[in-house]
Amino acid sequence: MRIVVIDNGGQWTHREWRVLRDLGADARILPNTQAPADLDADGYVLSGGALSLGGSETLGRVAEWIDGVTVPVLGICAGHHFLARHFGGTVARGAPEFGRVDLTLDLPEHPLVEGFPNPWPVWASHNDQVVRPPAQWRILAHSATCAVEAMAHPSRPFFGVQFHPEVEHTVRGTELFARFLRFCDPHRE
Repeated sequence: MRIVVIDNGGQWTHREWRVLRDLGADARILPNTQAPADLDADGYVLSGGALSLGGSETLGRVAEWIDGVTVPVLGICAGHHFLARHFGGTVARGAPEFGRVDLTLDLPEHPLVEGFPNPWPVWASHNDQVVRPPAQWRILAHSATCAVEAMAHPSRPFFGVQFHPEVEHTVRGTELFARFLRFCDPHRE
């Protein structure tokens, strides 16, 4: 299965790539300035990065192709923020979260997080956060200082997480990627 990690300049983009490769995906990293016509994958990961609260110009050309994507997309940290803003949610400065954060699962039965611990210890590194998800998107998890730690589109396989599942400090982070890959499997029923 082919997965493209869209590089938004995040400090752990290569770790995202490595986890996906270790899980058996044919993963590659492409810059967020890549022409949409050159993108062809079974799933996309929008990496974290030092994106500002300003417009989506810091996310390169992602806005050009995201509406036409029919395969799964996982936004991590800044990628999560982009998905929220692009689909009508709100991102703002929030209480900084650096280090361990305990999440409360709001939809523990969702296939992306089903069976995960509740509270769920994850690793965060951000100042900004999604304060209002896009209309109809489901909140999968929140923390004491962030209302939207994880979210899912109501009908498309689009997911966003505020934290970093690619780092070893996130409990079951590799499993989150494995579950995302199940959504990406072109033979999935």
